[in-house]
Amino acid sequence: MKKYIYLGTAAAILGVVISCATNPVTGKKTMAFVPNSEIFASSFSQYGAFLKENKVVTGTSDAKMVERVGAKIRAAAEKLLKSRGTADALEGYAWEYKLVENKEVNAWCMPGGKIVIYSGILPVTKDEAGLATVMGHEVAHALANHGQQRMSAGLAQQLGAGVAQAAVGSKSAETQALVMQAYGVGSQVGGMLPFSRSHESEADEIGLTLMAIAGYNPDASVPFWERMSAKSGGGAPAEILSTHPSDQTRISNLKRLIPKAKADAAKFGVTFK
Repeated sequence: MKKYIYLGTAAAILGVVISCATNPVTGKKTMAFVPNSEIFASSFSQYGAFLKENKVVTGTSDAKMVERVGAKIRAAAEKLLKSRGTADALEGYAWEYKLVENKEVNAWCMPGGKIVIYSGILPVTKDEAGLATVMGHEVAHALANHGQQRMSAGLAQQLGAGVAQAAVGSKSAETQALVMQAYGVGSQVGGMLPFSRSHESEADEIGLTLMAIAGYNPDASVPFWERMSAKSGGGAPAEILSTHPSDQTRISNLKRLIPKAKADAAKFGVTFK
């Protein structure tokens, strides 16, 4: 899903060689030019600015639902990472879950657990299970450090796989363009786009597990994405030109992954009929 991902002051690197991090959910090694501590600082600043510039809905039944589902997904994330011995990956997180008045069918989670749900997506989510599908997916992006990976891949793509050299805190147009590319904007076919599709598929899988551990039946993910597909009216671009899997690819993958998500949830005492 599209996200509010512009980080005003890019966390950049001075004379840093390629480094790696470990995805705390999958255990895979990933590129990590920029530490999360720097990314979080920019993320939190931009999140605060976004909330000031937009109408945050509070006190309504929908707003309370967003808070309720968000808290359950957070608890599920904490349980999952603790079970895998990677709970320290949540250090520095400052979870927030906000409903924003906006007709756009959208939701996002910035690095560090800063979540926004647009009111326009609620008619598509319909209920808590549908919303948990969305929030699980978005939180999965944050847990898997996809923002960090995209920035690192963008640096490597633009500056080469050797040494990434940029001025810390630079506000140059070049640095801002690099950050936007690193977050999946303006990428090229065969380069960053397949990488972003991989992120989307990984977030789908992790998201299913999170919603299941939180007590929401992952079966609900399929009708949600069917409703999303119907909402798009078949207007989505061909999969090879999209940063997301096609609707049918995504739905097929979800059906295949649901039994695993239920099995993972059962380890935490959560079962479904």
